[in-house]
Amino acid sequence: MAWQLPPKREINWVRKPLESAHTQFRTLPYGSFELRIEHDIVRGVTPDMLNWWFHHIGGTMQVNGVEYPRYLVWHPIDHIHWELVRPAPGGGAGVGASFRIVEAFGGNPKHLIDSVEDVIKLDSEGITLIRRILGLEVFRLAHRFIAVEGGTRYRSRMQVGAENRVGKWVLNPLMHRLLFTRDMGWAWLKHNVEEVGNFESFLPELYAAQRFAFP
Repeated sequence: MAWQLPPKREINWVRKPLESAHTQFRTLPYGSFELRIEHDIVRGVTPDMLNWWFHHIGGTMQVNGVEYPRYLVWHPIDHIHWELVRPAPGGGAGVGASFRIVEAFGGNPKHLIDSVEDVIKLDSEGITLIRRILGLEVFRLAHRFIAVEGGTRYRSRMQVGAENRVGKWVLNPLMHRLLFTRDMGWAWLKHNVEEVGNFESFLPELYAAQRFAFP
């Protein structure tokens, strides 16, 4: 499917700048990309709220009187589509589920990804998503939540590629040329800083209103 950016959403939150976080982008020994972010404190947001959010990311919510899919609210510019491809064994978006994620970093169609990823961890300590090709792990995204005074310390690590000989000589060169370029990596750092910072603008209120209806 040829994805296009959805119509502009009238959600004008002030996005945190890249400089608000500590970021790192390096190439590992076998050529895979590693991207790390130590985010600014996510103020007013607890690890339990984040756990609840990822379990209920597929719902809808109102902003300025307009009903939106929650995923589109999370980043009003870059997010395009979220889909529960496979539910968790107990149902819903828990461990064992598969998410389809479509987004364009910076609202740039050249930085579009369309990926199906498996959830291997989801609780109040964090969430981890992986993608495999022919049984080989080629992508891992781990977010860690640490309760601190006033909010949550949020740490992110993404690895794109495989740290083995197949990765070095076959997969990594292809992936980094066709699916996730170095430029996309730099754009993702900014994108992730913004979307994590956006939690401050909506999640405490949403959680307070919805958590008893959808525990």
